[in-house]
Amino acid sequence: MVSLAECGISHEVEEAGATFEENASRKALEYASLAGTITLADDSGLEVDALGGEPGVKSARYAGESATDNDRVNYLLSRLVNVPWEKRTASFKCVIAIAIPNGEIRMYYGSCAGYISLEPKGSLGFGYDPVFYVPDLDRTMSELALDEKSKISHRGEAANKALPLLLSLSQDSFKNE
Repeated sequence: MVSLAECGISHEVEEAGATFEENASRKALEYASLAGTITLADDSGLEVDALGGEPGVKSARYAGESATDNDRVNYLLSRLVNVPWEKRTASFKCVIAIAIPNGEIRMYYGSCAGYISLEPKGSLGFGYDPVFYVPDLDRTMSELALDEKSKISHRGEAANKALPLLLSLSQDSFKNE
């Protein structure tokens, strides 16, 4: 695997889709076309049930284009200030799209269920990790070591589902499934 920079690609694909699938597939297809090779792209975010699925695909821009992780977390917590614990259910979602230059694409999905905590805890994560509480582990994502997080995360689940295809990739892989 190589990065976009290693392929000499500096173009950024706008994440303007209404779903994680749209954003991941758009990025994978456009980068596959630019690179002329099989390409993997993802989109992910947080969905909070009490907020009708927000922030969703706008997770990175939820508190504004130039907001920091702390700004986003504080904004999210302010939106949930009167929501009781049992209604603070949420999930991290991830979609990995793998595309080849002729336009064929495969999608892989991952999710991780939890709750939005009342306050941030932990220093090992980023984004919404400090307020994403995982009941089975009795900790937030930011309190988990990387190996623990990888076993339960939405990205880890999607990547594990994509792994068989990634291990067998060739330009003809999609036709021979």
